[in-house]
Amino acid sequence: MPDPLVDDDARGLIADLTARGETVATAESLTAGLLAATLAGVPGASLVLRGGLVTYTVETKITLAGVPSALLDDVGPVAAPTAVALAKGARDRCEATWGIGLTGVAGPEPHGGHQVGTVFLGLAGRGPSEAVELHLDGSRWEIRLAAVHQAVRRLRTLLGQC
Repeated sequence: MPDPLVDDDARGLIADLTARGETVATAESLTAGLLAATLAGVPGASLVLRGGLVTYTVETKITLAGVPSALLDDVGPVAAPTAVALAKGARDRCEATWGIGLTGVAGPEPHGGHQVGTVFLGLAGRGPSEAVELHLDGSRWEIRLAAVHQAVRRLRTLLGQC
């Protein structure tokens, strides 16, 4: 039976990274490891998936991913610069080519002035880092799953541009 979390984009990302000889690591807040688990569900993922950090709290964003506490004091845990710092922390701490950071509000209530479904995706590679703000709909599970799919698709797009 096929894994319902593993779609063609996840398979494609693993294939793309393998072909390039590159690796990936994650730092996840609202998705709590779902992105790393999705990638790990693809056969051959062990060649490219370096690891994943679950940074569900402000404290673990600092201690595990190395997000500067001053940044979190300034912009908060749900922000574009935080997502980029998470991505850089995952990349650097796991010694990967690429880092992906996810932070946001899955619900059921708004948090820190952000509506449910607000997600920031950070990507960090060798060149400039980027952050994407997403506005996702659905239940808590659907928002988390959509954030994972968006992260996979965005990195695949970036790889196609490099």
